[in-house]
Amino acid sequence: MPFSGTTIRHTAKYWTEFYEDFLKPLIESNSTIAAHRSEALRGDILSQIITDLIYSDIVVADLTDANPNVYWELGVRQSFAHRTITIMESGQELPFDLGIKGTLRYDPKSSQSMEMFKNRFSAALYDCLANPKRPDSHVLQTITGRGTVYEIVHHEESERRLTALLSEVERSVYVLTRVTRVARANNKIKDTRAWRFPTVRFTISATELLITHRYLDASDDFYHSAERFHRRLTDWNEQLNGWALNREPTQQWIMNALKRKEWTVKKVIEDFRKRTISEREALLKRI
Repeated sequence: MPFSGTTIRHTAKYWTEFYEDFLKPLIESNSTIAAHRSEALRGDILSQIITDLIYSDIVVADLTDANPNVYWELGVRQSFAHRTITIMESGQELPFDLGIKGTLRYDPKSSQSMEMFKNRFSAALYDCLANPKRPDSHVLQTITGRGTVYEIVHHEESERRLTALLSEVERSVYVLTRVTRVARANNKIKDTRAWRFPTVRFTISATELLITHRYLDASDDFYHSAERFHRRLTDWNEQLNGWALNREPTQQWIMNALKRKEWTVKKVIEDFRKRTISEREALLKRI
């Protein structure tokens, strides 16, 4: 809201009293909320206002008298966050850009109007607390909302990454089958000099990208599965790289790993494979 006077009737004193005697008590009637106007604790006032506009849980903007500073501040807020309540004194016109946004009206000359405003304003505050993700900024909706260019590009990129991830998981099935076949064949040959050693290795670069950037809005279980998959296949690659040099110890490690009852590498791969397919199907349904 303005700090200085905006009309002959709406002086600096008016705005201060309107905030201190009416708006602040009304806001703080909800015991979970503390209301304040931006003040410069250190540095300049503009920096403090911008910081408050971006990080405050809820912002209330009084659009009365079309104060340019208030409109600029509202633009800053709506470029970064939702949960903004706009109010205005009755009898004034909103510009087209804000005309489609719900703005609560109040009339200081009418006790009935003020009582109605109090109820609607309190309901708006409660809605901001109860539904913090409900959009009310057309700026953010246009930039990041469903169906926007940003989301379409992000969706396509995520789909490509998931396709690469699934291809990597499918290859792991092939590699495990190949390694298992060779290991079991070697186990039947007493002369270690006649053993064979496959050159195939597990690839985990796509999984590493997933774990590092977490580009999917997925559950913790999905990421735990990815981490388990990455960790287990990293261990296997280390063993496969030294198989020809440490033949018998590595051969024994592989056979023991294949016989493990809980969370064998096969189970780890299959678990992550199912979860990846599920995430890809869910992604394809979003747009």
